[in-house]
Amino acid sequence: MTTTARARQRDAAVGAARKGAIYGIIVSFSLAAIVGIIALLSGDFGETQGRIVLTTLLLGATSITALCHLAIADRAMRIVGFVGLAASTATLVTGLVLIWRDWDSPGFDEWFKAFATAGVIAVSFAHANLLLLLAGRRRAVIRYGLMITLVMIATVAIMIVLPILSEGEIPGVGNEEWYWRLFGVVGILDVLGTVVVPVLAIFVKDAPAIAVVDGADARAAAPAGPDHLALTLPADLARTLEQRAAADGVDAATAALDALRRGLQP
Repeated sequence: MTTTARARQRDAAVGAARKGAIYGIIVSFSLAAIVGIIALLSGDFGETQGRIVLTTLLLGATSITALCHLAIADRAMRIVGFVGLAASTATLVTGLVLIWRDWDSPGFDEWFKAFATAGVIAVSFAHANLLLLLAGRRRAVIRYGLMITLVMIATVAIMIVLPILSEGEIPGVGNEEWYWRLFGVVGILDVLGTVVVPVLAIFVKDAPAIAVVDGADARAAAPAGPDHLALTLPADLARTLEQRAAADGVDAATAALDALRRGLQP
């Protein structure tokens, strides 16, 4: 099988997975709403109905995080998306066990710690994966802002997970105030980067590394240089590239670079 054929199969699989995640979100929250309405109107909202509502909400929430992970599943850093999908799967499995097991039986705390830890990791990866859509930008302010924000996301996740796994022994008596003060500072920087970096990406445009033109406009292409490559395409291929760029929400140069990276991968 050729590299192009494998790339097409991968893109088709990612597209199908995205649709499945969207359907999962719609179906899950719709079912939760229906069960809630029936329970309110019938006046019979017992333990089973509550478990059903929690299950559908859990399915909807994990579908949302899965959709965020799938945002980069067809890009160069897709391994990060797959790790996030694994975390979302672990969250779903441990959450289902928590919901449907006997809440008074031994082992509840261990399952809750596993669920909470997996949930924090899944949400953190979902957050990071949405920002990694900007990973191809070449402006220094975007690249460094993105790296700093990703570090803040990871730090927030670690600072939440440590008290969960240690049952509060971390940060420990006497250090709690400063621990949570530091957590607040990191959280503020996390939010700041999450807002500022995408806004900067809108207004600070990259100079295209590849000028994409069709055959008819080849003579108008920018001259090649050490940081600039003029790529002349047949008119039909140029239109296909523009359609792909529009579908991905990027410019033609970025879409061309993504296609080249996929094609050059072993």
